[in-house]
Amino acid sequence: MNVFLTTIVLWLSASFGLPAIPDHPRVEFVPASKIIELRYKDVAGKQLSSPIESTSTEGQPETVAIYDDATRTIYLPDGWTGNTAAESSILVHEMVHHLQNLGKLKFACAQQRDELAFEAQERWLGLFGKNLSREFGLDSMSILVKSKCFY
Repeated sequence: MNVFLTTIVLWLSASFGLPAIPDHPRVEFVPASKIIELRYKDVAGKQLSSPIESTSTEGQPETVAIYDDATRTIYLPDGWTGNTAAESSILVHEMVHHLQNLGKLKFACAQQRDELAFEAQERWLGLFGKNLSREFGLDSMSILVKSKCFY
């Protein structure tokens, strides 16, 4: 995993100018229920990144992964292997948040952090002929709403 994380850090730094900080996050594999629990703690005020969500078969958003700034931990679902472009793009998205956190980058709101995370995830998927719309059901309007400050 460390070699893969280093590869992602170097790619993000070269592609998006994020700091190439070699301090890797903790990565925990947890049940989907734990990721959902963390998501709702985020809503209640704990500082977590905006989670990656995909559209479930019922058309509802479901949280796929999340990053915790305080503990520097990426929470991935049990069964995640990183063997597909979609799965590895989830880690890319969360690594953007990790580097933003370690680099002490400032944003007007937590949602604004996702603008670059989704851009990086989309570009990563593009390397494999894929995109966020097909892999996660996220169209450009959904991404816009998820990454803008509305206050």
